[in-house]
Amino acid sequence: MTGRSEADGRRLTTRETAERLGVKPETVYAYVSRGQLSSSRAPGGRGSTFDAAEVDALARRTGRREPAPAPGEPAVRTGITLIADDRYYFRGVDATELAARHAYEEVAEWLWTGELRPGVRFTAPEQAVAAARRAVGALPVHCGSTDRLRVAVVAAAAADPLRFDLSRETVLGGARSLIPALVAALPTVGGSEHGTVDAGEPGASCGLAAQLWPKLTARQPDGPSLAVLDTALALLIDHDLAASTLAARVAASARAHPYAVVSAGLGVLEGPLHGAASGLAHRMLAEVLERGGAAPVVADHLRAGRRVPGLGHRLYTGEDPRARTLFGLLERVPQAGPALAAARDVVATTARDVPLHANVDLALAVLSVASGMPAEAGETVFAISRTAGWIAHALEEYGERPLRMRPSGHYTGPRPPQPLPSP
Repeated sequence: MTGRSEADGRRLTTRETAERLGVKPETVYAYVSRGQLSSSRAPGGRGSTFDAAEVDALARRTGRREPAPAPGEPAVRTGITLIADDRYYFRGVDATELAARHAYEEVAEWLWTGELRPGVRFTAPEQAVAAARRAVGALPVHCGSTDRLRVAVVAAAAADPLRFDLSRETVLGGARSLIPALVAALPTVGGSEHGTVDAGEPGASCGLAAQLWPKLTARQPDGPSLAVLDTALALLIDHDLAASTLAARVAASARAHPYAVVSAGLGVLEGPLHGAASGLAHRMLAEVLERGGAAPVVADHLRAGRRVPGLGHRLYTGEDPRARTLFGLLERVPQAGPALAAARDVVATTARDVPLHANVDLALAVLSVASGMPAEAGETVFAISRTAGWIAHALEEYGERPLRMRPSGHYTGPRPPQPLPSP
């Protein structure tokens, strides 16, 4: 087999393309949805064909056999985030470089509009903040931050009479006010407002990171620590079709308003396999510091049949680029030294048998442990940050055919007609 179609020596069929890339045919369409391959219809309607040179270039770039998606795994065409070759990109620009050079709000604007707005800051109307704070204040004291954020979103939505207007500018205006309103609705740790830093100090910011800091810890912030938090917010804005993002797009497909889209994302984020992962890593690092080494802690996790938190990612063969960026910044934070050493001890201990690399949850855990934050702090950072990503995907989905994300169920129950059950 030459790997070339009979109709055109330079075109490949889907099956031939899959063979050349070393993947299953279903994965070829995933490459197309991510913008890594372009396709065209062959003459006579015999299916999609692909340029052989483009396929060969992709095979050289990947350099490995990518696991095929599970049967029925959704593939959604998007121009927001691309993950390839152990890197990820926001609208074609390296996301880690964006986060290193621009504040969270600026990266959010890039994701939403494809334009950079240096110095942009988000502000929330007093009415939305007051409504969100009242609603959050009525919750039991033991409620977690994600509970508070979900309630705050509903309250902010009720205060916005324009929430059903899905025009682009109205959605963007609502997003720019919703995110700071969510931060403002969270209670300040210790009950008093604090958290400002000297304007001349490196990393000082009057942006969202500085607003969020006193909601996470009672410790006074410094420039390097705020820089880590701001970068974490920027890095976590989007990561392709994560579970919460898919839920957000399904809601947007049904033309739910942006607040409802964010509510859908928050509902999925609270799952233990998604947003709560950084909390597990936090508790593990705290135990490593308490016991003086990673070996006994890792052994306990493995003995109990649990995964070691903060390690490995299904989309990266090496270290999570988000973790690598945050670890580099954490090295500049003096108080992060012990937690950073504990994280590296965990990686080194597990690497003796399994070549797993650190992911962003472990990096968030280093920040939270070193800064005296609670275990759920990483989840809070994740939720606030990802709100901008959910809005970006909602804007994209509003431009698609309504209700297109409506799969058909594969019925496996008793075949009708069945007799009416007796009471």
